Amino acid sequence: MGQTTKGACHCGTVQFTADVDMASARRCDCSICRMRGAVAVSAPLDSLTVTAGMDALTLYQFNTKEARHFFCSKCGIYTFHQRRSDPTQYGVNVACLEGVSPFDFTEVEVMNGQFHPRDGGGNRVSGVLRYTSTD
Repeated sequence: MGQTTKGACHCGTVQFTADVDMASARRCDCSICRMRGAVAVSAPLDSLTVTAGMDALTLYQFNTKEARHFFCSKCGIYTFHQRRSDPTQYGVNVACLEGVSPFDFTEVEVMNGQFHPRDGGGNRVSGVLRYTSTD
């Protein structure tokens, strides 16, 4: 699918490896994604391995309880989530990936999570976020 990379939360308690598709970078405008503001990339479920801190991961679910959002219980950072739109994938927070920053992406599509594909909304893009460096 993509490249195998290491990831970790802010404090380093939760560490993982995943085979991520960097070209899949996107954001979402559903209630939780709006608040956390992360850029996520796709990884197949079987490619993500938690290598440290499994006991520190906290699961958060809401509404339909289909998506599974994981956070470090020590520093609070969102690390990855099992997607509702495609339960065979994780969305991985790019800010947790070694050597990657959300600002590495000049454009990131924003998916319309307010009208979710599983609720008949389709995979519509609601906008594009752009980053332009001032350097």
